[in-house]
Amino acid sequence: METTICSILAQMQSILTSSQLKRLGEVLRTALSSTSATIEAESNENLLALFLTAKEVEGCSARTINYYESTIQHMIGSIEKPYTQIESDDLRRYLHEYELRRGASKVTIDNIRRILSSFFSWLEDEDYIVKSPVRRIHKVKTATVTKEVLTDEDLETLRDSCANLRDLAIIDMLASTGMRIGELVGLDITDINLQERECVVTGKGNKQRPAYFDARAKLHLQSYLESRNDDCPALFISLNSSAERISIGGIETRLRKLGKTTGVGRVHPHKFRRTLATHAIDKGMPIEQVQKLLGHARIDTTMHYAMVNQSNVKASHRRYLE
Repeated sequence: METTICSILAQMQSILTSSQLKRLGEVLRTALSSTSATIEAESNENLLALFLTAKEVEGCSARTINYYESTIQHMIGSIEKPYTQIESDDLRRYLHEYELRRGASKVTIDNIRRILSSFFSWLEDEDYIVKSPVRRIHKVKTATVTKEVLTDEDLETLRDSCANLRDLAIIDMLASTGMRIGELVGLDITDINLQERECVVTGKGNKQRPAYFDARAKLHLQSYLESRNDDCPALFISLNSSAERISIGGIETRLRKLGKTTGVGRVHPHKFRRTLATHAIDKGMPIEQVQKLLGHARIDTTMHYAMVNQSNVKASHRRYLE
């Protein structure tokens, strides 16, 4: 921009006085700076929109796309540069300041890093930038925290506290299938095969896979369906007169209340999933089969979910190494 302004002033030097040249320079700088800022803002918006469209085409859910959008917009609002001019040091400072201001965990910071890596890698692949600035920012090391799972006693306590057939069927389906909460909410009655004790769920990336439930879940599910007299195609519906498909928030709220009233503690849908993975590995199910069961694309994700019981490690040591 400054080179352009100097060129214009040089051409006008023989026509304008010194004061006029100075004023012209000020006007040009103000006008071009404003125009440049507008172009940069529009460029940022267009590139982000194109990236989000690409993620949608890849099959990412609306929830994931919204998370990507808010994360990237927060970053650009803090750095205040065009995407194509952002450098590694800019992102390092942003992540550091975000952690300090928000008191964010290392896991959260690494999640942000992964989203930014996906975005800038896309910019690189599409030739908007030469090299992603995230390439030089390595994975954030996080402490391994052993997360709680539900014991057999916890599950029985939750079942006994259910005041209706729907809640009982929901708990059994989560406990025996290990499916994601979004997959459970999306199930229709026609997706269920009671005879074979299996159902078809639609997971991340709109990928379908079979999920299997046990005999207890079959009986409670059958009783729940027989008690209904509505025309809603959804497998699980709200308890009010609207007979609408239950929401993710509706199930989360109900489980949270059950956990609080029974003294089980914090109960959420994902805890059932982690419990199933842990129990499956403890009982000797091959990790590749647990991966299929949970619908994970990568096996290291399955390993992150499943925590092997330390007593089993001790028993294996005595069996194989003593």
